[in-house]
Amino acid sequence: MSRDPAVAVPVRRRRLLATATAVALLVSGCGDSSEGATTPEGRTKITVGVIPIVDVAPIYLGVKQGFFSEEGLEVELETAQGGAAIVPAVVSGQYQFGFSNTTSLLLANSQGLPLKVVAAGVASTGEDGKDFGAVVVKPDSPIRSAKDLAGKRVAVNTLKNINTTTVNKVVEDAGGDASTISYVELPFPDIAAAVASGDVDAGQVVEPFLTIATGQGDRQVVSNYAGTDPDLTVGMYFTSQQYVGQNAKAVKGFTAAMQKSVAYAAAHPDEVRAILSTYTKIDPAVQENLVLPKWPTAVDEDSVKLLGDLAEDDGLISKPLDLDALLP
Repeated sequence: MSRDPAVAVPVRRRRLLATATAVALLVSGCGDSSEGATTPEGRTKITVGVIPIVDVAPIYLGVKQGFFSEEGLEVELETAQGGAAIVPAVVSGQYQFGFSNTTSLLLANSQGLPLKVVAAGVASTGEDGKDFGAVVVKPDSPIRSAKDLAGKRVAVNTLKNINTTTVNKVVEDAGGDASTISYVELPFPDIAAAVASGDVDAGQVVEPFLTIATGQGDRQVVSNYAGTDPDLTVGMYFTSQQYVGQNAKAVKGFTAAMQKSVAYAAAHPDEVRAILSTYTKIDPAVQENLVLPKWPTAVDEDSVKLLGDLAEDDGLISKPLDLDALLP
């Protein structure tokens, strides 16, 4: 399956419209100002927007282990396609918390959206060739290193976001000219097929699609997350500053429960793999072999700043970031 880069433009417009909707809700004061519903047992009901990927396994484990109920929270997990839908839903109060990749949150911060990170989400393993995200090529491809990606067609799931900025970073570090890369936007499930058919020269994928691709014979060229920063904070959990101001106890409880959840996930990889089948459709063989990311209990601020610098270098951010307002 192929897709010309131009086809991605309507997708980006939809994302921009989603952000504009969030801004409009802020300006009009339509965000949810309630203190939050409670259960008969006195627990605060919260809805968390997540993406059905490996990254969010800890929150599913945390709910199962009772970490959130211990903090007085009753959690409903709502799946979405990505941060483009989750960010405005959190801003408007539809969701109280959400998960998104770090660059998307930085872009939202640069646009003035009052978001607040409340917990670390997922991080690189720091090991090249053994990370949960990488650029893959066909086994007989002449592309042997990150430098060789210059001038090539590279598929990513989202244009002008964390995967393009980190691929650009590793290509430049290897001595290549990242400005000559032609990025093609494709959904993760379609990228391996596009590489195999030759519609693109390479593709950036994350688990489980990385294990699927390599299982079909594709070869890893570079681990773009680990190559950017071995401690790269790839995703984080967040809420709105409005919700923080009105529901400090719930926010504190969510942070504490997430810290327990990521620590539990890091210590129980077999339980992580088992719970994936409850919210994804990963093949059991892939589930057993995929590379799990790191789940730190704290945000690596230096790596977040680096992602901000990369986004600025690539022209994605034109206004100063307010990291003090965004980060915990």
